[in-house]
Formats: sequence, structure tokens, C-alpha cells
Amino acid sequence: MMAPEVEALAQRLPRPFRDELLLVRALTHRSWCAEFAGHASNERLELLGDAVLGLVVTDYAFRAYPELAEGELAKVRADVVSAVVLAQVATELRLGPAMFLGKGEDASGGRDKASILADATEALIGAVYLDGGWDAASELVLVLLGHRIAEAATGPGVADYKTRLQELAARCFECLPRYEVADRGPDHAKHFSATVVVAGGIRGSGEGRSKKQAEQAAAAAAWQAWKELEAAGSARVVQGTEDLCVDPEVSA
Repeated sequence: MMAPEVEALAQRLPRPFRDELLLVRALTHRSWCAEFAGHASNERLELLGDAVLGLVVTDYAFRAYPELAEGELAKVRADVVSAVVLAQVATELRLGPAMFLGKGEDASGGRDKASILADATEALIGAVYLDGGWDAASELVLVLLGHRIAEAATGPGVADYKTRLQELAARCFECLPRYEVADRGPDHAKHFSATVVVAGGIRGSGEGRSKKQAEQAAAAAAWQAWKELEAAGSARVVQGTEDLCVDPEVSA
């Protein structure tokens, strides 16, 4: 029979474990094993779970966001599988109270340590993979991280619109976006407007309370313009626009 905290955690997962010992092992920290001989820690499961997690996130992002380039996919994966995010997931799952920790680790606040929680999250994914296969592991990862993948892939998080637009321009046109920024109003209440041009044919404008905000808004508008051109089948490299290929240090 599982401990009440472990049983409660099991109830919060998308599907039940067939082999409950796998769940217990995923929650067993090496500090517990040092005090209670004969128990296996979650370290091997952590290694497996790390690999499964990376593949699930990459596979999902690859299929769900075909417009993302290789570098953007890598950034999505890095953002979602970070130790900080995994520790947050563990906290949301209330995984800490269910862990088996040594007395010293427990007394020093181990149930709230980000590194321990992140490792246990990976171990949990590894345990689910062994217990239920790819479908079970994929379901768990997407339940826990699906909204974070969407935010990383579509929002201004891991790849903001300026970064996306710069990567697009470098990849498709071998030049960089050119921004023109103007401001108005007194120093204590300035308002900025920005216009960006890529390869002479992709333009966007935006406004904001700072130069950065205005440029981001302009980049977002240009990015959307490019996607509309692409969808219409009219996106193409514009020849004779070398004057737009500015020095990266100038446009940074």
C-alpha cells in the first residue's frame, strides 16, 4: 500500500500506474537510499525521463508549429525543459510532499529545492514511460507542459518577434531588418513609434512606451505580413535590396 501523499499524487496524474513501484522509485531521492539500504534512487529514471521529455516536446512542437525553423524549435525545447520550469511543474503537482528524502535533506528544505523537484519530475516522466509506453508519457508531458510549449512557440518568450524577424531575414534574404524609430512628447512621458523593413517588401509599424516596445510591435506586424504573404504563395526574395543589409552591430 502506498503512502497517502504518494496515493494522492497518483490520483492527480492523467492515468493510473500499473506498476506502483515505479512511481515510488521516481520519488526516491538518493539521500533516502543512503539511510535505507536496498532501495534504488530515482537517478536512472531521471536520465531516461530527460530523454523522453526532450523528444516529446520536440516532436510535438515540430508537428504543431511547422513554421518554426530549427533554431526556434531548439529554443522552444530549451525553454520548456529547463530546470526552473520543471520545478514549477513539480510544485503544481505537489510532488514535494510525496518524495522520499533522507532526514537531513528533509530537514534542510529538500522538498522545496528546485533541483530536487526538477530531477523528480524527469524521473516521474521516465517512470510513466516504462509503465505505459510512449502514449502515456506523451500524454503526461503535454498535460503538464502543453500550454508552456504554446507560449514558447507563439509568444514573445523564447523567441521574441525581433529575434524571429532577424532570423527570417538572415535565412531567407541574407540581410537584417532595418528599424526607424521616432519619439514624441516630453521626457517624462515619451511615446515611441517604429517602422521596420525587410528586403524592401515586408514592412511593419508599431508603437509603445519605449523604443523596445515599439520595435517589438513593428516586428510582430512585419512577421504577420510575412506569414500572410507566405500563405498566399507570394513570398519571395526581393532582388536589388543590398542597401537594407546593414551591419548587425548597428541594428542591435
